[in-house]
Amino acid sequence: MSESDRLDIEEIMRQLPHRYPFLLVDRVLECVAGKHCVALKNVTVNEPFFQGHFPHRPVMPGVLIIEALAQSAGILAFKTAKVVPDVNTRFYFVAIDNARFRKPVEPGDQLMLKVTLRRSFKGIWKFDCSAEVDGKEVASAEIMVAPETKAPPPKGAVG
Repeated sequence: MSESDRLDIEEIMRQLPHRYPFLLVDRVLECVAGKHCVALKNVTVNEPFFQGHFPHRPVMPGVLIIEALAQSAGILAFKTAKVVPDVNTRFYFVAIDNARFRKPVEPGDQLMLKVTLRRSFKGIWKFDCSAEVDGKEVASAEIMVAPETKAPPPKGAVG
């Protein structure tokens, strides 16, 4: 694995438009264009959603686990397409199939996000995704993303 396969938080922030508290990928451990991505989310008790989900037993919402997987899929899509994201180009989460949740994710867990490109057809990218804690699968889903490319405004255009 080369250093270019790994992404630190600064490079992740260049790849994704998300910011705190909605950026859910802390590090990319491996990203092989056209194949797969392995990313990491450190789950801490300081996460804002734990205040209400649930005060008596903090559990990471399943929808946020899926969002973390979708963000990892977006990183792999950009790397595979050799596109540098900007304000005019994004991949959007367009579908989810077969989502399964097997075990709660709690503060102190390290969520390993594994995304494999299944196929790309007519601009729709489909990924097989799983999330693991301590080597045990806690969630899985098939996720689809699609690009949105806006044309930049004409020179001299106002607002």
